[in-house]
Amino acid sequence: MTSEFAVAVHGLVYLDQRKITTSSEELASNVCTNPARIRKVMAKLKKAGIIATKEGLEGGYHLIGDPDTINLKQICDALDVAFVSSSWKSGDVNKHCMVASGMSGVMDEIYGELNDICRNRMEQITISDIHEKLIRNRLKI
Repeated sequence: MTSEFAVAVHGLVYLDQRKITTSSEELASNVCTNPARIRKVMAKLKKAGIIATKEGLEGGYHLIGDPDTINLKQICDALDVAFVSSSWKSGDVNKHCMVASGMSGVMDEIYGELNDICRNRMEQITISDIHEKLIRNRLKI
């Protein structure tokens, strides 16, 4: 998983709290990253229909849908998130040993299953749920 997911969730929860069009500079300040990174992530969310943009002096980003129905799986899909992956594979498919030739395929299946489990869980968590957790955590202080 990349940090784009955290940037996206943070940005969407902030937009939900603000309830107004918010610039990439303001979002970047709250997320503690740079505006170019915000624009890159938000472009993917816009393409997925999660947010909209407004041009001009008062321009920026705002949520399109209801934060009660925007779930984390939609964000994962927009960003093409893989929760579990490996760029390195053990063994070699050309080896005669069953373990060496088959391990990378078995591991890919396991990674796929884990990603499916994560995506199913993400579908159950909404932007509103995250916002409410923040409020509950704040009240504990």
